[in-house]
Amino acid sequence: MTGDVLAGDLLERAPDDRVQVLDADGTVVAPELEPDLEPETLRSMYRDMRFSRRFDERMISLQRQGRMGTYASLAGQEGSQIGSTYALADRDTISYQYREHGAVVARDLPWEYLLYWMGHEDGNAAIADLNVFPLNISIGAHIPHAVGWSWASKLKGDRSVTTVHFGDGSTSEGDFHEAMNFAGVFDTPTLFFCNNNQWAISVPSDRQTASETYAQKAAAYGFDGVQVDGMDPLATYVVTEAARAKALDPGPARSRPTLIEAVQYRYGAHTTADDPTVYRDDDEVERWRERDPIERFEAYLRERWILDDERIESIESEIEATLEALVEQAEAVDPEPREMFEHTYDRPTPRLEAQREYLAELRSAHGDEELLDYD
Repeated sequence: MTGDVLAGDLLERAPDDRVQVLDADGTVVAPELEPDLEPETLRSMYRDMRFSRRFDERMISLQRQGRMGTYASLAGQEGSQIGSTYALADRDTISYQYREHGAVVARDLPWEYLLYWMGHEDGNAAIADLNVFPLNISIGAHIPHAVGWSWASKLKGDRSVTTVHFGDGSTSEGDFHEAMNFAGVFDTPTLFFCNNNQWAISVPSDRQTASETYAQKAAAYGFDGVQVDGMDPLATYVVTEAARAKALDPGPARSRPTLIEAVQYRYGAHTTADDPTVYRDDDEVERWRERDPIERFEAYLRERWILDDERIESIESEIEATLEALVEQAEAVDPEPREMFEHTYDRPTPRLEAQREYLAELRSAHGDEELLDYD
């Protein structure tokens, strides 16, 4: 970390003292916090942020065409996802909710990832090799498991941390509080990463909690909570870097966990099954777009001659080619419908067996092509 700022100094701020490195226009406002990263690393972060945004647009388009299932958009949250993941080591585990696709992108997203959103569980299995837990649809249910995993890492002495992503809505779930309490008591190397994107589906933050910040909730469990500008990739990088260092080398205070509240905004709908126009207005969205993470990071990189028009054009071309290849590979998979019955229960229930037999009868009588012909 650049300058004389120590991990403890950064994390022991008041929870409402939001960490920021870049202003909305890309100007450095805290030079003592600016990370000393190589130009190639900074370009790679920018590429992954742009890829995440374009991936998001493409997945939504595929869903609208009936080629993809329900999908959760990440647009607006690229800074927190890419910045935080780049501050981790490859051996560190990531456990995420369902919107943090950027964290998987930063770990070299495999084409099989698309399969999950197309209805194939193999897509979840593919990311295990990247030290990424399967995504979790039940709100907050993954947080205790992430704490258990990090506790096991501590007991084994393998010097790794677990970063668990969740939304602000998860803080209203008992799983969140139980996990935080366990982490504080057993001093686990867990980074709780709360993506405060202002809305838990249609519930705004001021209806979610009476606390001034989500970060301050950590105080009740005996460890640090810090608030960061989640639309600033450099700020999320330095905060995650500091939290990781403290988790592995806590010092005499022995307070390994950290709760990071990344303040940001979800531009799009909660999922492709949601209509955000019924609970928020366009003016609010546009105000947050003025702080766009990609635009501010691009301005920062251009000012330092790390990026120019030619490099950006090359990045865009590579992204489009990569996305096209990912979609082609995923759509080339010919699924076997019987697989949907195989892992629902350890022992199939009578109703499940009846459904499997019914499907087999339909396929035998009509064939797959006829069954799939909705016209």
